[in-house]
Amino acid sequence: MKKFWDKAEPLGSAKNGLDKNVRPLQTGNLNSSDLNSSDLNSSDRSVQPTGSLAGEGARPTHAVVPPSVQIGSVQISPATVLAPMAGVTDTVFRRFIRNLGGCGLIMTEFTSADGVLRAKDQKAKRYLHFYEDEHPISAQLFGSDPQVMAEAARIVEGLGFDLVDLNLGCPAKKVVKCNGGSGLLRDLPRIAGIFEAVRKAVTIPFTVKFRAGWNDEEIVCVELAKMAEQCGLCAVALHARTREQGYSGSARWEWIAAVKDAVNIPVIGNGDIRTPEDACAMVEATGCDAVMIGRTAPANPWIFRQIEQYCETSESPPSPKNGEGWGTRTSEALSFNGHASGTTEVVPFPYVPLENFGMLSTAGLLPRGPTGEGSGPHTDNSAPYDEPSEANRYEMIRTYFSMLIEEELPDATGKMKQFASWFTHGVPGGAGLRKAIYESKAAPEILTRVEEFFEARLCGAGALARENSVTSA
Repeated sequence: MKKFWDKAEPLGSAKNGLDKNVRPLQTGNLNSSDLNSSDLNSSDRSVQPTGSLAGEGARPTHAVVPPSVQIGSVQISPATVLAPMAGVTDTVFRRFIRNLGGCGLIMTEFTSADGVLRAKDQKAKRYLHFYEDEHPISAQLFGSDPQVMAEAARIVEGLGFDLVDLNLGCPAKKVVKCNGGSGLLRDLPRIAGIFEAVRKAVTIPFTVKFRAGWNDEEIVCVELAKMAEQCGLCAVALHARTREQGYSGSARWEWIAAVKDAVNIPVIGNGDIRTPEDACAMVEATGCDAVMIGRTAPANPWIFRQIEQYCETSESPPSPKNGEGWGTRTSEALSFNGHASGTTEVVPFPYVPLENFGMLSTAGLLPRGPTGEGSGPHTDNSAPYDEPSEANRYEMIRTYFSMLIEEELPDATGKMKQFASWFTHGVPGGAGLRKAIYESKAAPEILTRVEEFFEARLCGAGALARENSVTSA
């Protein structure tokens, strides 16, 4: 039997059903070539998606991120995913995001399948270390040998992961030159071999995250998604950029829409989601079943919780493409295929109050109404989601740093410096704090510098507020 992926047609051809003349959906510019502080700390909140799918420069008002998505035997509630990020999504960061609330699925850093099979590979062991409070959790693997991938997937399943994912998206040269990550996008038959080998090796849900293609002339996302479905994968996640783009330019959301139209398994959209509005715009434009967020999360760890709040204030339920897809916010929960599951209420978002999350309990998020000290950018009761105050940022960074120290990770000091570069942009005087952090030699010293900086600022602000109160009285 001839398999359809033996000869892949470029996206935009008549055979795959996407009109070449469809104008690319623009979702804002991320002008970086790699993961760095400039993309993670963009203050631009005015980016508007445009193009033939989302409408000209308008935010959608009728779509929300689905309350849940079923991936094989695992229900993800809400339908939001923390993307795997090298050097970021270790167990500390994953638990940190999980406990802030609003994230349905977390994923490990991408891990070499060859490394998993090497008994002495401590890095691979560290990447795959997780705690019980991280469920549901997916382990992402990369490699090019089907049998090695299959055996690594068996090990992952034995470790207790809920899902296993194949990385076909990493654009890093050192990965691509070994035919891993997005380097495999030019070899669909080999990918098919990996799909089949891993699917036979494990019983847990098997998914794949991939880019649209090698470059604009070699777009294979529709063929790849169809192949994944035929091989028995449970979901696909598309980062709507090419390998050639890296992290530059704009994500092409119409590619996600094309994949959604082509398959019946869940489709997870990824690329250029910086705000809750962006997340809902992607759902509106593409009909995707879930959204995946990567580089925004280290700069704004509250993004998942904000999406939750934004969707709760939406007046209308989502409108799935072709009348099927995700469950709506009605009195009856829906399964992925749109049929009633027999339950009587929608599975709620897994929210963990700040009071249950260590030191973050001392500072609540800025409220959506005008109450509370230090009103943020939202100043009326109709504001759709909370914004973090400066006290929030202090407690967040102190909590995360304390968790890193407690975990005794070998690269804790480097991670603290990296995280500080992302999260202190926009904080008055942040440049001085970053300089102090970079000059620090050990993790406890960094934590001390953070505490000194924020406590001086917060105490000073409190004294000024009291002085103003006395003067006005």
